[in-house]
Amino acid sequence: MGKNLKGKEIGKGIYQRKDGLYHARFVDKAGKRHEKYFNTIPEARNWIEESKYADKHDGVFVPTETTVDEWFEFWIENIVGDLAPNTLRNYRERYKFNIQPIIGKMAIANVKPMHCKKVLLKMDEEYAGSTIRQTYITMGTMLKAALMNDLIPKHPMNGVRYTKPVRAKDDIHFLTREEQRIFLQVAERSHNYNQYALILEAGLRTGELIGLTWGAIDFEKRTLTVNKTLEYRHRQVYWRAGPPKTEHSYRTIPLIDRAYEILKELWDNRGNRKESPLLSQTLEYIDR
Repeated sequence: MGKNLKGKEIGKGIYQRKDGLYHARFVDKAGKRHEKYFNTIPEARNWIEESKYADKHDGVFVPTETTVDEWFEFWIENIVGDLAPNTLRNYRERYKFNIQPIIGKMAIANVKPMHCKKVLLKMDEEYAGSTIRQTYITMGTMLKAALMNDLIPKHPMNGVRYTKPVRAKDDIHFLTREEQRIFLQVAERSHNYNQYALILEAGLRTGELIGLTWGAIDFEKRTLTVNKTLEYRHRQVYWRAGPPKTEHSYRTIPLIDRAYEILKELWDNRGNRKESPLLSQTLEYIDR
């Protein structure tokens, strides 16, 4: 039994130092020793009990004062680290720019619905509904994992909703054949005509189109393979080559006549085209 400065027994694993602080010790089932200092005996006793509970049920020692920042870093690296790079990038950006400024320094056990709602409300004026939805998903997924790992007693986002609408799927308008014909007729006056036409003919996303390299084109088989995308990171101000949006976005597309003709013409005249000085730079590439 440990004792205080007056010689009174205060509990196993606890003793009072000369400076008045209470030193608490705990050894987990792996034999690792943990220790912490507290101002009061109840705080020290609670820490030991909660540590024993966490060690018994999780096999992992988790300090009760874990902050949201600390949990986010553990969560992003160890729990959702196998997700697609773009998803992890979205999680990191929404946390850094929207969640962290509000609750990052808080102990995760102290986060309440009102704090989560404040994160979303602060975004209302400056952010689109889709970005607010991403923040809602990031915060909800992160806190749900904390609940599942016994860091918090209940989910602090229960009842929390965002109100700014996200664009509905039926808002997307697909061009009819006649509209495509008119569009391409006008686009012929643009130096980007080949890009516009190829997007329509091959069904490519913009990032997939600008990420194309000649190695993705097989003129003999008349196919185009989508295996990367080029994206501009606005916050960091640089271009990055990365994987397509989803696993199913990796695909090989048969080239119909017009798409084949566009690419063949570009290939045959490649020696006459100017190259941007930026093309000599090596792009950062992230794959799955």
